[in-house]
Amino acid sequence: DANAWYAESVHFALVNGLFVGFGDGTFRPEAALSRAMVATVLYRQAGSPAVTGTSTFPDLKDDWYADAVAWAQEAKVVIGDDKGLFRPDDDVTREEMVTMLYRFAKAEAVAEDKLAAFPDAASVADWAKDAMNWAVATGLINGVKAADGTVTLDAQSGATRAQIATLLMRFLKG
Repeated sequence: DANAWYAESVHFALVNGLFVGFGDGTFRPEAALSRAMVATVLYRQAGSPAVTGTSTFPDLKDDWYADAVAWAQEAKVVIGDDKGLFRPDDDVTREEMVTMLYRFAKAEAVAEDKLAAFPDAASVADWAKDAMNWAVATGLINGVKAADGTVTLDAQSGATRAQIATLLMRFLKG
């Protein structure tokens, strides 16, 4: 839909080769995004550099995302969960997505607490606070407006393809 809130972002992501559509020619902006998909998008943004090693995550298969995840691990964009797993097929949460981009950008922590303005700030995991604070401070994340008008971080919710396209467009144009 050319009038949708995400139309410009999706166009940007497609034109710049960050995303490819599905086999049926659709983009599916509201579809969930897996952790492997986010690693792949960031790998493409990095220019799909040659990968010299393999990932050490025990839960990875030799699949379409193998080079992207190996690169992301080597670049420290991803470090795995508390069990040392990557969980490639799990839907990425908003805080995981932002943390990967924060590491990709090699961003530095922002001193001022920008998360306190959101009623659900306490829901952000400790490991994601610097990244989420950076994303809010730089305008990459503006929050999600609920039906009652409340704007929240919604950090634990899954991220959609439209949301990551928007986040990346803001980051790359910023």
